[in-house]
Parts: sequence; structure tokens; C-alpha cells
Amino acid sequence: MFSSDSGAFSLLWDGLIQFLAHGLTGASWWQAMVVALVLTHVTIASVTIYLHRHSAHRALDLHPVASHFFRFWLWMTTGMVTKEWTAIHRKHHAKCEHEGDPHSPVVFGIKKVFWEGSELYRAEAKNQETLERYGHNTPDDWIERHVYTGRSRLGVSLMLIINVAMFGVLGLTVWAIQMIWIPITAAGIINGIGHWWGYRNFEATDASTNVSPWGILIGGEELHNNHHTYPTSAKLSVKPYEFDIGWLYISVLKSLGLARVKKLPPKMAFGDVKPVADEKTLEAIIANRYEVMAGFARELRTACKREIEGLKSRSADASVLDAARRWLHRDDDKVPAEVKPQLALARAEHPVLDKMVTMREELRALWSSTNATREQLASDLQAWCRRAEESGIAALRDFSIRLRSAHA
Repeated sequence: MFSSDSGAFSLLWDGLIQFLAHGLTGASWWQAMVVALVLTHVTIASVTIYLHRHSAHRALDLHPVASHFFRFWLWMTTGMVTKEWTAIHRKHHAKCEHEGDPHSPVVFGIKKVFWEGSELYRAEAKNQETLERYGHNTPDDWIERHVYTGRSRLGVSLMLIINVAMFGVLGLTVWAIQMIWIPITAAGIINGIGHWWGYRNFEATDASTNVSPWGILIGGEELHNNHHTYPTSAKLSVKPYEFDIGWLYISVLKSLGLARVKKLPPKMAFGDVKPVADEKTLEAIIANRYEVMAGFARELRTACKREIEGLKSRSADASVLDAARRWLHRDDDKVPAEVKPQLALARAEHPVLDKMVTMREELRALWSSTNATREQLASDLQAWCRRAEESGIAALRDFSIRLRSAHA
């Protein structure tokens, strides 16, 4: 009898050890890590598709099945509440880079946002004024009120139990990776580095940057400058070389009838060159003003390059032009103070560059004016095109002719 009980106990003990070592799946450590990466990517996809593009910006509608899957998944893997995340992100856009922005590196400093982004988020989530003002049109059903909201620990605890059941002790590591993934990628990299370092396709009014042209690891959110330029677009990539994996997933959901795209980035359309720019041309330019200015910036950089090539030697003037090529196309408030004297010198010594900068600001005034009539703005555009084409500067002439072919 005693021997039989000992044998049963031994089998139970061995089974427990086996379970703790490998869980129900019997997965090895590297298999568990692969699963962890897949699960964290599902979380990233849930944040960018559901919280960001659907809930915060209404760029797409989701079928209730897809919407609730994302909501449930985020509750288990992050503990985030839809209303809180949506309200905080909307406030970020409303107050971007100014006092009141919940997580701007311009306001708090890059170190604070990168390392303590989650703390900034949690602090703002307690601000009832933020939730009431910016949290409208978010879920308020029974399950939201009685399960998700206020019970974030329950969700992540459920995920912990599932991970341990699947992978044993390794499940603790899988769970830890899931818990730190959003604080690092979303709170740290996107909210921090995405407003501090990278390249810019467009001179948006804030400091947003594209961290990488290939939005894969963070679901397409790497294309942050594109997003801040066109915040209500369901697609974040705008250049041929850019890739937004979040948009790929949305396209799949759309094909399955689980998503309906409401808005995409505007695209400049061109046709025959009109004798003079008219009100339709004006509409197209204003609607696509960021793309227009990005095109002008390319021409300005090309003009700087030509001025450099025109120098007979690498004189001191060449270094001034190098600075001009890097910064002259940027808005004045984005140019470092120590560079501005060099840009002023470049403009003073190179009339072509000075003329192009002047014409750029005159073009910008077309959509910055708040009191001019539609007819007056169209007349101003015609005058701008005439001056550009009579300037003797090939880049301005060609740019103006191309504008006259634009239509809404």
C-alpha cells in the first residue's frame, strides 16, 4: 500500500515538474520566445488599428466582432482602457508640443518621455477633465463598465495565468515581455523618439518625425510625421518606399468585411496645364498644401546643390551652402538658432536661394490668410505664378507650371 502511494506521488511530482518546466504545450525556450513575439505583435496591431486609427481618429470603422476582439486582447495584454487611451491621444494632438501635451519631448524632455512614458500616461489617465473632454464616442456598454474599466489588473492577471499554463515557468518571461512591450514601443519610441529624431516628409506644425520608412515592428506607427500631417488617414505610408504593415492588416480586414476605411491621405492630381491658375487650382493646392510644400522643399534643396556645384573651390561659402541645403527648406521655428546666421548669409550672397525662400513664404500665405476672399486668393495665386515664371529661375518656373496643372 505504502509503495503504491509513493509511486502515485512520484508520478504526480514528476508531472508537476514537467508542467512547471514546459507547461501544457511542452514548448522549448526559443519556441516560447517566438510565441511571445507573435503575441506582442498582435498587441501592437490592436493598438494601431483599434485604439489609434479607429477609436482616436475615426479613420476607419470596425465590425463589432473585430472591435471587441481588439478591446478584449488589449485588456488582457496591456490593461489599457479604450476611453483613457483615446482621450490622452486626442489631447496630445490638440496640445501637441505645447503646455498640456501629455507626453511631448519638447515639453518634458526626451529622457523623461522615453524612460517614463508609461508614468506620464498613467498620470494623465487620472485626469477626469481630460477623459470628459476628449473621451467621447468610446465604448460604454455593460462589459466596459463592469469588466474592463477599473479592472485592468484582472485582465493582465488572466494573461499571466494563461502564459504559465502554456509554457510553465517560461510563461513568466513571456508575460513580462508582453507587459513591457507597449511602454517601450508606444510610450517610449513613438511618443518620445517620434518627436525627437528621424526624417520628415512634411513640415507639420509639430516636431513629429518618421522613425523608420518601414513600419513593421510597431505596426506602422514608425511613420509618425506622416500621421501628424494627415491624422485622420487610415493609411500612414505616403511615399513609394514606405511600408505600413498596419495598413496591410486593415486591407485584410476590409476584404473580410470587418473594416470600412473612411479616409486616406490626399493625393495631388494633375492634368492639362491651364493658361492661368483658377479657383479649382487653388482648391487643389490648399487641400494638398503639405505635399505642395514638400515638393517646393525638394526644389530648394536642388537649388542649393547647384549653387554648391557652381563654386570653383570648397571655400568658406561652401560650408554656408551645405548648411543651407540641410536647413533652408525647413520652417523657421524648426531651424536651430546657431544655424540661422549661416542661412541669412546664404540668402544674402545667393539671390536664387533668397528668391525661392521669399516665394515659398508668399505661397504659404495663400492658405494662411484668414480674411481674404476666394476670388482674392485665386488672384493672388495667379500673380504668384506669373512672378515665378518671370523670375528667370528654372526651378520656380517649372514648379509654377506644374501647379497650373493641378486640380481637386
